[in-house]
Amino acid sequence: METLVAATAARPAAGSRSRRGTATCLAACLLALVAAGNAAAIIWLWYHGGNITAVHSQGELLTSIARITGLLGAYAALLQVILLARLPVLERTVGFDRLTVWHRWNGFAVVWLIVAHVFFSIWGYADMDRLPVLKEIPTMIWGGHYPGMIVATIGTFLFVAVAASSLLIARRRLDYRAWYAVHFTVYAAIALGWFHQIPTGNELVLSSAAQDYWKSLYLATLALLVGFRVLPPLVNAFRYRLRVAEVVEEGPGVVSLRLTGHGLDRLQAAGGQFFLWRFLTRRSWYEAHPFSLSALPDRDSLRITVKALGDFTSRMRELRPGTRVMAEGPFGTFTAAVRRRDKVLLIAGGIGVTPIRTLLEELRGDVVVVYRVLRDDDAVLRDELEQSGAELHVVAGDHATGDGRNLLSPAHLRLLIPDVDEREIYVCGPPAMTAALERTVRTLHIPRKHVHVERFAL
Repeated sequence: METLVAATAARPAAGSRSRRGTATCLAACLLALVAAGNAAAIIWLWYHGGNITAVHSQGELLTSIARITGLLGAYAALLQVILLARLPVLERTVGFDRLTVWHRWNGFAVVWLIVAHVFFSIWGYADMDRLPVLKEIPTMIWGGHYPGMIVATIGTFLFVAVAASSLLIARRRLDYRAWYAVHFTVYAAIALGWFHQIPTGNELVLSSAAQDYWKSLYLATLALLVGFRVLPPLVNAFRYRLRVAEVVEEGPGVVSLRLTGHGLDRLQAAGGQFFLWRFLTRRSWYEAHPFSLSALPDRDSLRITVKALGDFTSRMRELRPGTRVMAEGPFGTFTAAVRRRDKVLLIAGGIGVTPIRTLLEELRGDVVVVYRVLRDDDAVLRDELEQSGAELHVVAGDHATGDGRNLLSPAHLRLLIPDVDEREIYVCGPPAMTAALERTVRTLHIPRKHVHVERFAL
């Protein structure tokens, strides 16, 4: 299909991109400095508390290690909350998908630090009390000599439970609601950490400055959580008054929801972005799921398109017109703002077509869309893609078959798009497909800065 849209507005001006890139870099550097500065302050307070200069025995050395691992574990737990507190500066500079990855790995760091804290505490106090390690455990918890140990033990078990539920094998077996409930307990674990750390922590008991510093860290984290994650969805629910207006079957297992509200253009959503949606029904009001827009908001309506991939998405077709909706967002950096080249290639896989569809509302110039599906009739929203004016290639076939094995391989992609290495590339689809395409573009020697990936999975 020939491109019908003029190339006069092909991409943002180079100057605006440069200024945006500089601002993003400065913000990211500032955030990294703040995080590193707090970690350095925590280590300095630990050192100032005599945890090196006043160490004269093996037991004191072990408990000193226990203190620094516990302090860094508590700090990492607060960072864990901030990473997904929906801070706009983090969302713009890092992106929601990368924050989710950081959140996952930081969570495992939290657990390892806390487990190390427990291990070295028991070993160190057993050494100083001249008791076997196994006898020291009940002494510490129930003996009354170490206040706050019961809440600390409960908090540790909660952190370990959250980490265990995040392992891939456990995540696949857990119902989403059970997994979400387990993860929600991390807030209880952090609160229990306050009651163990603030009143009884060695450095905090001996130094009012250290205690005030840690209180400020906890309270600042709470303020950010409430200010950016709790209140905005509630405020926006009253501001935009979103409701389900229509549920439309788009294809096998795929439905579009048209949502209506008031002044939805004020959401300022860009093509390629997504929201976290909460549908206020008896069965799903407590679940928030990410779905990209499949049509950008106008003043009164917007649209999302969802494929049935689990219990929640399978129930989407049952939503009734009039159902109230809460939305958090917009999120994501998979937008036209990151474009650096005149020519663009958009590659969608399955339901990953939804952000590609909205990107087409904003991209101008030489734009090509490659839509990868298993069967030709799986290509939902195809009519709208054809009407966009972009050149469209629907690539249908099963990779498990001989005929489909080489679809979107380096040779096939270059055959479809001879100038692929001159294009800005956007890829959205299932994780396996996006990983394969990342390998493909590396083989084609396309610089990473010109490849933007949305894995469509959290």
